[in-house]
Amino acid sequence: MPAYDTLTPGLILDAIETRGLRCDGRLLALNSYENRVYQAWLEDGSSIVAKFYRPQRWSDKAILEEHAFALELAEREIPLVAPIVTDGRTLAEHGGFRFALYPRRPGRTPELEDPDTLQWLGRFIARIHAVGALQPFVHRPRVTIEGSGRKPSRYVVEHGFVPDELSATYSSVVDDVLDRVERAYERAGPTRAIRLHGDCHAGNILWTDDGPHFVDLDDAIMGPAVQDLWMWLAGDRPTMQAQLAAVIEGYREFHDFDPAELWLVEALRTLRLIHYAGWLAQRWDDPAFPRSFPFFNTQRYWQDQILALREQAALLDEPPLELP
Repeated sequence: MPAYDTLTPGLILDAIETRGLRCDGRLLALNSYENRVYQAWLEDGSSIVAKFYRPQRWSDKAILEEHAFALELAEREIPLVAPIVTDGRTLAEHGGFRFALYPRRPGRTPELEDPDTLQWLGRFIARIHAVGALQPFVHRPRVTIEGSGRKPSRYVVEHGFVPDELSATYSSVVDDVLDRVERAYERAGPTRAIRLHGDCHAGNILWTDDGPHFVDLDDAIMGPAVQDLWMWLAGDRPTMQAQLAAVIEGYREFHDFDPAELWLVEALRTLRLIHYAGWLAQRWDDPAFPRSFPFFNTQRYWQDQILALREQAALLDEPPLELP
């Protein structure tokens, strides 16, 4: 049975009301695939966000560790949307689903082309990292080449997602590019793993006139600080160099940055590219995924994937970006 077959509107509303809130019956599904997330209106006219966790993805301890990190950041007045605490708890269960409630915070996507915006984001992610460096996660994973690269690439081949005529080529290209990723890690040398947001793309940042606030720590993970920075860097090398300068200028106001981690920018981008394909494949039995990602699992997709990985292999042979 698909993971969310029994998650009906009635169950969602009943779950929210077990937390002492009264709903007026209105629900709006928000853009989320890994979990199911809804805006629910309350009888007083306000609204909250309810997040129902994908069954069997995280342990309770891993989810609570994410919540504790979010609350730790909120206590330090760092603008991250933390779960609502009710009767001393953030995680609840109803009808076989674990869920958490969050305050609704409006905002728009940040303009990553604006140097002032990048500098502002650099300051705030540095504040998150300063707290993240105080202690490690115990129940959440680390960014690794095996977990983000070799394991998902094996999955798509072994489960028949890559067309037979492209399977050997894909496997060869992945092996080659991951060897280059390993060399990038070797060039970087030992780097410090800290608690990270883990999925710090523009869609997880809401911008207001007062600045950014971050949402969705579902992929919080241990890894190098640059994991939360590289997604803001895009375009040709001069463009990324300028973007990096703006981010680091803000970042250094609150936290040190190890320049050796710049060797990992393209390595982490490569791992995300491979991991994304594996994630889609592992969720393909969820009806929401074929509907939302019709481009996946087509010959064209895998041809483009092979081309993108070859381009990443070339980028991994170049020297890293430079700090200002």
